[in-house]
Amino acid sequence: MSYLNSVTLVGFVGADPEQRQARNNGSKFTVLSVATQRSWKNAEDEWASKTEWHRVCVFRPRLAEHVATSIKKGTHVLVEGELVSSTYERPNGKSKKSTTTKITSWSIRADVVRKLDRGQPEPEVHASSSAASDEAVNGSDASPF
Repeated sequence: MSYLNSVTLVGFVGADPEQRQARNNGSKFTVLSVATQRSWKNAEDEWASKTEWHRVCVFRPRLAEHVATSIKKGTHVLVEGELVSSTYERPNGKSKKSTTTKITSWSIRADVVRKLDRGQPEPEVHASSSAASDEAVNGSDASPF
């Protein structure tokens, strides 16, 4: 029997990605927060929605570097990876008899992070007088771009 742990998200980045360094081996990784939204009609036949925030960790070195340098807050992204849990203990209160609470957090270990934005339109390039004279000399009317 085989098992599958696969996550695909399409959403918007909530803050600029953060590069961090692992405590155990010193390798760099990148963390980003991705918002997804779901909508439905409620009992009064009105649209309601809820935003979910997802913590995404990128451990693959080249992808982590690429995400840290090219992805910014507000970028529309597609993320593919797997769901990962971490458990840690946090003390309850400040008294000596306080107990600890186990907390489980979930994140997505990304294998793919792809920008879905088309980006800003390229500014129109106008030929300068020197470029126009170069075209006349070379006999070319094709744009260099």
